[in-house]
Amino acid sequence: MSKFSQFSRSLAIVKKDMLIFYLKGPVIIMGLLFPFFLFGAFLIGRNLSHEYLFVALISMTAFFTSTAVGPTIIPWETRGKTFERLMSSPISITTVLLGDMQASFYFGLFITSAISLIVIFLHISLNLLIFIPAVILALLTFSAMTILMSSYPPTDVPADVMMLSSLVKFTLLFISGIFVPLEKLPLYARAVSAISPLTYLVDALRYSTNLSGYFPLWIDLLALLLFALIFFFSGVAVHKKVLERRFT
Repeated sequence: MSKFSQFSRSLAIVKKDMLIFYLKGPVIIMGLLFPFFLFGAFLIGRNLSHEYLFVALISMTAFFTSTAVGPTIIPWETRGKTFERLMSSPISITTVLLGDMQASFYFGLFITSAISLIVIFLHISLNLLIFIPAVILALLTFSAMTILMSSYPPTDVPADVMMLSSLVKFTLLFISGIFVPLEKLPLYARAVSAISPLTYLVDALRYSTNLSGYFPLWIDLLALLLFALIFFFSGVAVHKKVLERRFT
């Protein structure tokens, strides 16, 4: 099967995921409601600049929307036996996962773009040549991360995967420089923050406003690209390894 054929078939997976999973309760709660409640709690009682708030809002929106769909697709389909039917059709697991990743990406892209357009009217000075590639790379990275999140354990209980993915997401959220800028963190905390892909989105978004970043911009963008590749291919590898265990 050619790469173009795989990609075209993955679009059918995307359409199926959009119709079935976008309006699921956990997706709405974790992808739409939760980031706004979290941002509201962050905003109350703090005298912060519009630019700082913009970076925090877009970072949280991109992170939570693009990781809301992916972790639950495989467990739901395993429970409904549709994943087993997909695997018995002439389509590779890589193609299926590529479709799932795209579904997460498009969900995050739509919501993040809508919020960005609304907030930009607050007359924030924004460098779109930095903002657009940073957000797209970050959405790809977070969507690829959901492929890895859904790979283990090979369960048909969505709550099991949601619990594990929430633990990972909250850990990354609080070490990524959203609530406390990296330059104000102690050295050991800055070293820990370097393992979070969200850190590099936050830093790149600071460059897109009049705020200063901590890492060089090219490192932020390169790190996001590398994280995306690592997450996707390692997720595919784990899914292949545990595939038989999903059907037993």
